[in-house]
This record gives sequence, structure tokens and C-alpha cells, in this order.
Amino acid sequence: MELIDRVAHRLKLRDLRLLDAVVRSKSMARAAAQLNVTQPAVSKAISELEHMLGVRLLDRSRQGIEPTPHGRALLKSGVAIFDDLRQGVREIEFLSDPTAGELRISASAPMIAGMLPVILNRISRRHPRIVFQVTYYAAGSHQARELRERNVDLSLGRLMGGGTEEDDLAVEILFDEPLFVAAGAHNPLVRRRKIDFAELVNEPWTLPRPDSAVGEFIAEIFKEVGLGIPPAGIVCNSIEMQHELLATGRFLTLFPRSVLRFGAKRTLIKVLPVQLPTRIATRLAPVGIVTLKNRTISPVAQLFIQAVREIAEPLAKEK
Repeated sequence: MELIDRVAHRLKLRDLRLLDAVVRSKSMARAAAQLNVTQPAVSKAISELEHMLGVRLLDRSRQGIEPTPHGRALLKSGVAIFDDLRQGVREIEFLSDPTAGELRISASAPMIAGMLPVILNRISRRHPRIVFQVTYYAAGSHQARELRERNVDLSLGRLMGGGTEEDDLAVEILFDEPLFVAAGAHNPLVRRRKIDFAELVNEPWTLPRPDSAVGEFIAEIFKEVGLGIPPAGIVCNSIEMQHELLATGRFLTLFPRSVLRFGAKRTLIKVLPVQLPTRIATRLAPVGIVTLKNRTISPVAQLFIQAVREIAEPLAKEK
């Protein structure tokens, strides 16, 4: 009997879950306690798995039990198996009750501060029993990893890689996301009809951290017009804090278009008539949805994606 036939006949989901518990806890004793079974039962199950596959799955080290390359390969496929099973159960539940379900979303800060609440409000009005779990991700950081580890169902935000697909990721570009110089409604500059960007260098600014992806890009904008980053100001990655600072009437910042369009405090924020360098503006990454290829899209995720498309459509048409 070939290996694949032996595995298909003998491998149990319980064995994969047990192996995962041992690796996560780095101990058979702790895994046994978590799963409410005896340690000899855990040891026997792992031994039978190794015998069936003909390879060693676990090694002992000073840090505890670690998976071998064979063990990591089996665990990786196990994650996909359990995820597909979870998605199948969700679809069954949704077909039984289309008003319920769950969706796990990772989103960038501008999406959370702008259009995402609008999207979720629209869906929850129609389907009040759907549960949404939203996780913030810093631009360009853990977006892909969270998808690959099946911790989230989809990701919404600026595509810092330029919108290109990787082998295992599917990308849908929604709209371009230009930046605008923004000020509070009481800032004297809002009464101006035209402002040269160089005039603003000595104004108090609140900007993202320079070591962030967006912060690096903003530094390029100042450099392009022959200016350095404003020496005085408040550095933070919180859009909520930037909103509060703008409301004082003193500070300036650079906000994405979607935050200015959909943000809860948009009526308190004004866009200044400042033309940003065209060459830099064209290099801004668009906003899009990222999912895993070859992964079943749940009915709730399909509802969400359709709602995103509807709300994003006006932005996609703007130049």
C-alpha cells in the first residue's frame, strides 16, 4: 500500500490536533493536560503517526519539544485542513441561517478610521447576527503572515507591495489612495485659496513615525520639494490622535482620501489647497483586498467583498 493510501485510511483529525498541541506547548505532558488525555496516550499517538509516515516528527531540545522538518510539513497541511473544515462548517451554518456568520478581517489604520466602519454598518443593518472580528495591522508588516496562518479571512488596506500577487495570495485592487494636506476647520490656513507646499514647512505637523512604511513615503514628499521633515511636531501612528490635534486648529497632517471621505470626524477636517509633487503621488500604492488563493471564500466574506466594492466604486471612478 502506498504512503498516501495508508495516510488516507489511518490518519485522524484528532492526531493532527494532538501534534499541534504538543508543538505549541513544547511538551507532551502540557499537551495532554490541555486535551484532557493521559501523557502515555499522547506519546503513543505520536509514535503511531511517525510509524505510519515512516519519518520522525518531533525532536527534543533544551527549549522543549520541537518539530522536525517533516513535522513542520505535516503541521502546515494540518492548518489548511482544519481551516477548510472550519470554512465548510461556516458555509453550512450560513446556508441554514443566512442572517448569521462570522468574518475575521485585518485592516490598516486608515481603513479602520475611514471606510471600514461604513461597510460594517451597512452589512450589520441587513444581517445583524453576523459577527465581525477586526484586527489592525501596520502597513506592510503582518498582512500576508496573518492570512497564511489562517488567523484572518481577508485583509483590507493599502497594498504596500504595489498590488502585485504573490504565488499564494490573490489581490483585488479597489482604488487609488492619494494623500492630501489636512487641517482643522479652525486653522487660519483653510481660508487660503492657494498654498505652496514650501510655505508649510515651519507649521506644526503631526506625522507618522519615520520608520513606518507611510512615514518613509511622507519623508520622500518633503525631500522631493527640497525640504526636510519639519523639525518640530508630534510623531504618532494614531489617526485618532492626529484628528484630535487637528481639531485644536494648530496642526497639519497628511491624510488618505478615504479617511477624509468616510471618517467620523470628516466635517471637522478641511483639505488645504496644496499640490503635492506629481511624481511622488503616482507612486502611492492603491487600496485593495487580499485573500489566500485556493481557499474557499465563505458566504459572509462574499457579502463583505461585495459591500466593499459598492462603497469603493465612487473612489475608483475619481481621478
